[in-house]
Amino acid sequence: MADAFVSTTTLSAQVLSSVDQYVRAALRHSPTHRGLVDTRPVQVDRPGSSVALYIRGDLAPSTTPLSETVDPDAVALPNPTPVPLTPQEYGNATIATIKVKATSFADIDPEQMDAVAWNMRDSLDDLVKAVANGGTNIRYAGGVAGPANTLTDADVIKTADVRYIVTKLRSAAAQPRAGELYQALIHPDVSHDLKAEVGSGGFEELHKYAAPNVFWPNTIGVYQGCFFQESARAKVETDGASSAPVYRTLFTGREAIAEGVQIEPHTVVGNMPDKFGRFFPLGWYGFLGWTVFRQPALWRLESGSSMNA
Repeated sequence: MADAFVSTTTLSAQVLSSVDQYVRAALRHSPTHRGLVDTRPVQVDRPGSSVALYIRGDLAPSTTPLSETVDPDAVALPNPTPVPLTPQEYGNATIATIKVKATSFADIDPEQMDAVAWNMRDSLDDLVKAVANGGTNIRYAGGVAGPANTLTDADVIKTADVRYIVTKLRSAAAQPRAGELYQALIHPDVSHDLKAEVGSGGFEELHKYAAPNVFWPNTIGVYQGCFFQESARAKVETDGASSAPVYRTLFTGREAIAEGVQIEPHTVVGNMPDKFGRFFPLGWYGFLGWTVFRQPALWRLESGSSMNA
């Protein structure tokens, strides 16, 4: 007679799959477009639904010699140009129940806090990204005429594109972001193409130009008058030829984008008085807005990438 084993088959109801109670977050990209913002209202006269920031022009050069015996006519100061900025309310909320807290194999509170915090970060990034990519100065990779729906994977970024945009920024007297350097926010796929053309000696080491703390995370190098910050958050749309991905690389000087904050975005522990105290709201809220402040200080390069070829 065959032996009867006590095995995982005979005790199948007692041998169960295990669960890792530590729940890991999704992969997340950094840095964000809000790092491009460096201009905010300074002396707001009163609370209001919007705020006007002003840009003052310069007097015309006076190059005519003065007469010894004639008092010159006075000239008026140029009328400043208003740039309106209208903050809006933004936010999102979650509600956890006491039952899910009691029955979940993982702790709900840190998951809820983490999800809300990153949703705030992602939402703000999308809002600023839309404004930053709404500038009127556009260069298409390789100097092609455009528009974006004519670009293919072969229309990759070139040194000439960077040099062209930096020349335009300097010609418009756009002020650099760090020392004499403009900032470029570039997608890793586009960065790959630029590095492939430039070679290993193309990007200079950052410490040759400024202290390391001047630069934001993910700064990959200095080239052609720009420091390049790499982020997969850079805008990509499938609006090229035959739905090819088109990447937007942003080049900025100082005061390219302005931000007006009535209430800084923050997490909010809500108050939902249900009959049994079973609901636990947690969300984020902010009252703020953005606008392009100086168009000459903001350029956008639209390109394809060999990474999709």
